[in-house]
Amino acid sequence: MSLSVETGGRPRRALLPRVPGEWLVLAGLVLFVGALSILPLARLVQAALFPAGTFDAARIAEVLGGRRVAEATINTIWISCAATALATVTGTLAALLAGLTDLRGRTLWVFGFVLPLMIPPQVTALAWVQAFSPASPLLGPLGLSLPPGMRHPLYSAWGIVLLLGFYNAPLVFLSVRAGLRRLPADLVEAARAAGAGPLALSRDIVLPLVRGAVFAGAALAFVSSIGNFGIQAMLGIPARVPTLITLIYRRLNAYGPSALNDMALMALMLAGLTVVGMGLTGWLGRRGDQRVEGAARRLRLPLGRWQIPAGLLAWGYLAACLLLPLSALLGTALVRGYGQPLGPDTITFENFANALFHHEGIRKAFLTSLWLTALAVAVLVPVSVALGYVLSWRSGPVARLLQLASELAYALPGIIIGVAMILFFLRPMPLIGTSFYGTVWVILAAYLANYLALALRPVLGGYAQIDRALDEAGQVAGAGLIARLRDIVLPSLAPAAAASAILVFMSAINEIQTSVLLVSSRAQTIGPTIIFLDEAGSSTLAAAVGCLMVAVVLGLMLASLAFGRRLPEGVLPWRD
Repeated sequence: MSLSVETGGRPRRALLPRVPGEWLVLAGLVLFVGALSILPLARLVQAALFPAGTFDAARIAEVLGGRRVAEATINTIWISCAATALATVTGTLAALLAGLTDLRGRTLWVFGFVLPLMIPPQVTALAWVQAFSPASPLLGPLGLSLPPGMRHPLYSAWGIVLLLGFYNAPLVFLSVRAGLRRLPADLVEAARAAGAGPLALSRDIVLPLVRGAVFAGAALAFVSSIGNFGIQAMLGIPARVPTLITLIYRRLNAYGPSALNDMALMALMLAGLTVVGMGLTGWLGRRGDQRVEGAARRLRLPLGRWQIPAGLLAWGYLAACLLLPLSALLGTALVRGYGQPLGPDTITFENFANALFHHEGIRKAFLTSLWLTALAVAVLVPVSVALGYVLSWRSGPVARLLQLASELAYALPGIIIGVAMILFFLRPMPLIGTSFYGTVWVILAAYLANYLALALRPVLGGYAQIDRALDEAGQVAGAGLIARLRDIVLPSLAPAAAASAILVFMSAINEIQTSVLLVSSRAQTIGPTIIFLDEAGSSTLAAAVGCLMVAVVLGLMLASLAFGRRLPEGVLPWRD
């Protein structure tokens, strides 16, 4: 650390030595990230490539060359690519409409467009299936539902593509919208003055300038599509469309820990596809990225006579992709039996009462998720504050390694983290002599590894707004690191830390991608429960649980808006 001091009217940099307390914090962060991210992933690589201590190419070829694995790999690649294309087109068009025009009700529309991203994917899939099923509580009375006996079109590979595309469109939207906010307004206005129409303006000026943001969003959509277990499981398993992520899940259920080495190999292949996809989109984005220097200011191009058609299209999209599925989910939850019409004689709140008070398995799963999530938040917020201090105001290989390890654990599909945690915690732990496999502590470890980077993002944005000289002055005055964080940093960082807590809580309370492999008879969480209920034929009860999940997410999103103005731009993605 350095401090600027005045000598003879000229500033100079005086180096301040690091105190032992800072070294202890740095060592603690290295231990935390190493034990929860680096070592489990290293164990995954070892189990995949060197299960017996040596590299066995024949075994790798046998496992990966099998018919089921090859079919699942091909399905994973083309489904993810098709879903990414759909998400990229949808998200980019939405960002252009909301980011460049004077669309009426834009703030509310942005909130609704981003909302599906916060809803658990298994709930999204269940809502869509029930919305268009022959027993649809909304379309059935209107005569618009599927005829009885007809195969549901969503139970197919293209059904998975459709839902993954709509689910991940907000990721592309957020990336492109951020790029549009950096767009030089003068350049666009000059093109308009020269007579460029909306189509030419978008094609020749706007899209080339935000091409990097489009490809960045596509990379996020690709990673999310590959690792989205909820939609792939809810639609792919009944349709017998195997993907790598569902194949790993089904093999663990069929063979148990004895198949862990093969699962690790498939998980490593899944990680490789993720890295290749991200690298390819990043390379394409860098090749086509155009940069223009100049101050950016918000653009609001008038829609004029297109205001009504654009508004009908935008709000119609939300009605079809958000309100219809969620209304059908609510309608299914409000009837006693699946397939009953929704009316005054059939409406009931018994499913909600059972979910909240009478069903012991659901109640235990919800309480377990609640305290596990609260504990994860309580650990990750202070850890992210300390790690943010190191990443923002320190430099060096250790800081870069900590950031890379935390980002890698968040970027990889959650099921890979689940396999890594099983492998790492299956054997008795050193010194303790006890295995944590099958307990809630493995799920907690997975949450801490998976959501550290998510907790860190708002905190880093908060550090960017704090004057570092305040911390340096505190160090000169003799204050230790803990005292400086408590008395100097935290008062300014409190809104960002609160946003970090909300984001982690929202993501973990309904999480399924990681915990689906880690739940057991002793440790159940609410995320996978909805899949288990649907598989058991309790569709109305599953719908009630799904509605409660949506209510929790919606409540937290609305509550976060109360202090959203005090946060750095972009911390809350649903705030326009």
